[in-house]
Amino acid sequence: MDLSKVRLVVTDMDGTLLNSKGEVSNTFFDLFKKFKENDIHFVAASGRQYNSITNKLNSIVDDITIIAENGGIAKQGTEELLVTNLPEESTNEIIELLRGIEDVFVVLCGKKSSYIETKDATFTKLFNEYYAAYEVVDDLTKVSKDDFVKIAVYHFESSEDHIYPSVKHLENNLQVKVSGKNWLDLSHPNANKGYALKMLQDRLGISKAETMVFGDYNNDLEMLALADFSFSMENAHPNVTKAANYQTKSNDENGVEYILDKLIVAKQKIQNQLPKG
Repeated sequence: MDLSKVRLVVTDMDGTLLNSKGEVSNTFFDLFKKFKENDIHFVAASGRQYNSITNKLNSIVDDITIIAENGGIAKQGTEELLVTNLPEESTNEIIELLRGIEDVFVVLCGKKSSYIETKDATFTKLFNEYYAAYEVVDDLTKVSKDDFVKIAVYHFESSEDHIYPSVKHLENNLQVKVSGKNWLDLSHPNANKGYALKMLQDRLGISKAETMVFGDYNNDLEMLALADFSFSMENAHPNVTKAANYQTKSNDENGVEYILDKLIVAKQKIQNQLPKG
């Protein structure tokens, strides 16, 4: 495994770069300081809201690319690269369908903010971890002042068991992704992390052979397929473990940082071999 050729590092956030407390390690930030001198561009790719990702990576946000809302939004520094809106005609129909599923919480995700109807204190406390900018509204179908990129749905037990069966039939027209143990996302067919990553690879002139990707859940599958150096976390969903070319330690064991340290060592070894002057 020759890591020295890697020029693009892409990592999911929850279950991957973030530990189970939702924290980014100091080790990661120390390693990031060496990225620019080693010709490495970093991408944070998440189902999270853009504002939520920037809160976690505030000190480096101007030097990285962020793929937010599972590929619905992509920004490189302050430059907007991509916004993939939900089909307008189907948004309210989806909301009405989701209202018929028991014990779920629906989040309408826009470019400016996110919107919820519920005032449930337990959900709202959890929701605050993923969405930094949001409004509580009376009726999601009446919100009209934003560009909507995704509808996220939460179930306290299992999104795969309790939400997915009721929306599986929408897969012919929409992107339907079980994005975490409790979350499921509905978006435009092109709104996935892989679509956004391919656009960035083309923009930067970086190949699959020069790309490293880390992921843990089904919403990472498309971007893992775009990297020769694809890593599943030890805590990953079985689908991700099967799809990835390699595996690393869990998110609570700094699995991403473990590989990034090896990447920096490999890069610096090549640098030391170059003739000086």
